[in-house]
Amino acid sequence: MSERHIVLRSADSRAFESVREPTSTRAERFALGRSLRDQVPFERLAEWAPTPARLDPIGLIQFSHAGRVDRLVPIRVGRMISSPYAFLRGTAVVMAADVASLPATGIMPVVCGDSHLGNFGFYRSGEGEQVIDLNDFDEAHPGSWEWDLRRLVASVWVAGRENGHSEDDMATAVDTCVRAYADEVAFLAEQPLLSRSYNRLDVERLHETATEKTLRDEIRRAARVARKRTSDRALPRFTAETDGRRHIVAEPPLITPVEPDEYEALAEGLDAYLDTLAPHWRRVVGGYTLLDIAHKVVGVGSVGLRAYVALLEGSGPDDVLFLRLKQARRSVLARFVHGDSAWHAHQGQRVVEYQQALQTVSDPLLGWTSVGGLDYYVRQFRNMKGTVPLDSMTATALADYAGIVGHLLAKGHARTSGASMIAGYLGDGSGAATALATFARRYADQTEADHAALVAAVKQGLLPVADGALAAMGSAFRPGG
Repeated sequence: MSERHIVLRSADSRAFESVREPTSTRAERFALGRSLRDQVPFERLAEWAPTPARLDPIGLIQFSHAGRVDRLVPIRVGRMISSPYAFLRGTAVVMAADVASLPATGIMPVVCGDSHLGNFGFYRSGEGEQVIDLNDFDEAHPGSWEWDLRRLVASVWVAGRENGHSEDDMATAVDTCVRAYADEVAFLAEQPLLSRSYNRLDVERLHETATEKTLRDEIRRAARVARKRTSDRALPRFTAETDGRRHIVAEPPLITPVEPDEYEALAEGLDAYLDTLAPHWRRVVGGYTLLDIAHKVVGVGSVGLRAYVALLEGSGPDDVLFLRLKQARRSVLARFVHGDSAWHAHQGQRVVEYQQALQTVSDPLLGWTSVGGLDYYVRQFRNMKGTVPLDSMTATALADYAGIVGHLLAKGHARTSGASMIAGYLGDGSGAATALATFARRYADQTEADHAALVAAVKQGLLPVADGALAAMGSAFRPGG
């Protein structure tokens, strides 16, 4: 009988201890997971109440601003104050600290670290097919599967409230999400490891999976819009031609040119990035010529980190490729797993490796590089990326979609490790669903209180904010991570 090294987390502290358990068969791993209900009964998954030891969310936000581009911080704050959902999106650092203090089984696959409802979306696979999956991995890291599921159900509750749905509606949506997660992880736990790696959801199957008509209509519309988000279609939107040379058009403060020295450093970084690609894709991208680079602000939580878009030309003026370079920093989960040590020397490499671990198919141009002592990951800028709009979802559609993303989250976790133990712990998911609905409601209350505290801090001048942001509060559902 072989031994498997399992890291078990104390239910009441941040300490981790290593134990060895014989787990040679799926049945034994399933039984081990089931036995963890004695350590962490389902009702403990409902727990949330801020304690005096809770880290101050405003302080964590200010701490996360260290190292960002100063002139962009007011934009980030402005986006976060627009609504509680926008606040939740932008504060993975706050929720990481909160969920790491809560009971957990200690089963630790690779997790997304920022698995809110808006971080699932469409993109184009290497075969040119449009698929849907987890779609943001800046915080990806080995961690407790409960952390991801807690963040997902909390985001469902917050989004549902902003759409005006009842508390019962949100409880139904969370129940659907958790049961779907349990169903999928139980199914995949019985599959060969290789089969798990092929499991995916393309857009056609997604449309068939959605049972609610308005959601099917939204999926169809969103997928159609996303299919148009390609490099060639972006050409007239983001570029212009001057003196026979195409360049990226500035739209300050969101798109700005880079200085010559910075441009040269980024160009060298792109050369080094080629070495991180598979040989075929290295040859393909190596056939393009760099025309221009600009800084481009993205998302909510990422605003202020260095992010660039590079324009490249291939065999002719209509053969273009946009690449995104985005700064990668240490995951907000890392210190709750292994303190001050680091498992990855290069944070861009961490993002790429864990994205490929969690997604069934990934952008074939994913790679990493370093520029000016900072780590970056690189991907295509426009590769049919898009999301299903949240702000128009009915309560029934929200529950339906929550089930879909619950399946997707389980698929990602099951691809890495611990599927049999998670399945053993959850069973049919009903007990965990009831508890996590209570948690989601409590944490939605907390999110609203934290959002109000951020608005108050802005009004007191403690945090900078973009002009007009307070007056424009309410646009919570912008796409992006």
